[in-house]
This record gives sequence, structure tokens and C-alpha cells, in this order.
Amino acid sequence: MSQRIRHLVGLDARHSPLRDRLASGLGGLVAIVAILFVSRSFVDEGAALIVASMGASAVLLFAVPHGPLSQPWQLVVGHLVSAVIGVACARWLGPGPAAAGLAVGAAILAMRLTHSIHPPGGATALSAVLGGPAVIELGFQYVLTPVLLNVAVILAVGIVFNYPLRWRRYPAALAPERPPAERHPGAILNQADLVYALSEMDTFVDVSEHDLQRIFELAVHHASEPPSAIGAPAVGHCYSNGRYGADWQVREVLEIRPVGDDGRQVVTFRIVAGAGRRQTGRTGLLAFRRWARHEVVRNENSWLRPDGAPADAPE
Repeated sequence: MSQRIRHLVGLDARHSPLRDRLASGLGGLVAIVAILFVSRSFVDEGAALIVASMGASAVLLFAVPHGPLSQPWQLVVGHLVSAVIGVACARWLGPGPAAAGLAVGAAILAMRLTHSIHPPGGATALSAVLGGPAVIELGFQYVLTPVLLNVAVILAVGIVFNYPLRWRRYPAALAPERPPAERHPGAILNQADLVYALSEMDTFVDVSEHDLQRIFELAVHHASEPPSAIGAPAVGHCYSNGRYGADWQVREVLEIRPVGDDGRQVVTFRIVAGAGRRQTGRTGLLAFRRWARHEVVRNENSWLRPDGAPADAPE
């Protein structure tokens, strides 16, 4: 199959090691069997259910254990907030299309707000509405049994099953740190080098070649940029990244505060122009200074540097 067709249909040609694929399948099997065993052994018949979304969670925990959507916060909080929303919609609107749609939409919003995006959470919310009389009768008990019980079991299996496998320990924070790669001064990397490095990793990494190309382009752009000349950023001041088109952005500094005892500082900012306008974010002080090219001030409908020179792009 040609590379163009593979890219069009989203087929990833990379192959993870056979041992990793076998571990993924075996881990999913153990997790689902464990959920069924615990549910039927320790709770009453009405609550001894397995939420169908646990099958999707098993795929994430055992096929992509280091993925950002697979981590414990996303797993636990994503399922629980979705379950609460699903039950509330079922009680207020009844088990119909309106409740089903509202449950999934509100669950997505709640997961975004709590930084707990876990795709199977949508199915957890939907199951609370369309799961039938046995689920409806549980009411908010559905959040504890079966959802919280199922989540606790699959989380425990994910940690215990993956721990002996050093290359895929779960959660990602338990993975052993790798020694720093040997530095080769003067070496020039290209996208093919990054694709090769990705293919040599012991586990599946959820990054497409298209994403990798974008990462490479941004890294090259950053490496070629001159050092920042803004000095220390100040609260209430605005800064531009000096780029053009869709990548241009202006951030207003809202707060700078220390974290920990090692002198590190965190910058909280709001995007006031360009990509992601009106969103807020947080980053380290050093990272912010690397991002910022120069300070800018607003002049009616345009942005200028303090010396009156025009900024990089129109708003």
C-alpha cells in the first residue's frame, strides 16, 4: 500500500515488538476477568454489572499504557464524573435520546474542565441512561457499584500486571528513567531520524508520522530562533512569540509565582490574540522566556512593540 493511501486512511505502518502486543492482549483478558470475578463475588446481584466502557479502558491501559489518556487521573476521574452526569440526566429526563445526548455532551465538557479526558467515559455516561431497568434502578449507586468498583479493579490490574514488564510499567511515572543519550556535537537530525527512533522504542507511542513531522518542524524553528530578549517578564505585560500566520500568538502574563524549594517559577498567562485566543495556560518561567520574542502593547486594533515598531501579524 502506498504511503499516500496509508496516510489518507490513517494506517500506521509501525510495528511494536511481538512481546508488547502479546502483553496487551493478555492484560486486557486478565482485567476483564478480574472485574467480573470481583463484581459477582462481593456485591449484590443488582450491582454485579460490568460497564461496557471498561472494555475500552482495557484497550487504553494495556495497549497504550504510557498514553496521556490512559493515566490514573484520566481513568478514575473521567469515569466518575461521566457516571454522575449520566445518572443525573437519566433521573431528570428519563432514558431517552435527549438524556443520552446530553449525558455524553456534558460528560465530555466535564472531562475537559477536570483535565480527565478518557474516551470510555462517554460510554459510561451513555450506559447510565440506556443501560436498562437494572441500571436505572441503581440511581447514583451506579457511580459506586459498578463504576468505581470496576475502575478500582482495572486500575489495580493495570499496575500489578505491567509492573514486572519494565518497558511498559503503569502508570507512566513508574517507568524506569532511561540514561541520557550520548551527545554528538554537530550531528544534524531530520524527520527520518525521529521516525526511526520512534520505531525502536519498546512500546507503542500514540504519535502519528504527521504529528512527528509537525514536532520536528517546531523543534527546528525553535532551534533556529535567536535567544529571547525580553528579560524577566512582568505581570500585566503582553508578549509575542514572533511568528506569523496560524502560529502567531500574544500572551498576557497574569501571575508569576515560585514552586517548590529549588527556585523554579511558574507563569500563568492568558492568550489575548492569535491561536487559542481567550484561553489560559501555565508554563515554567524559562519556557515562557524561550517562547517570547519581544514585548508588545495594544494600539487600537493592532499590536506594536514598546518602541513603536509593528508586531509580527495583525490580530
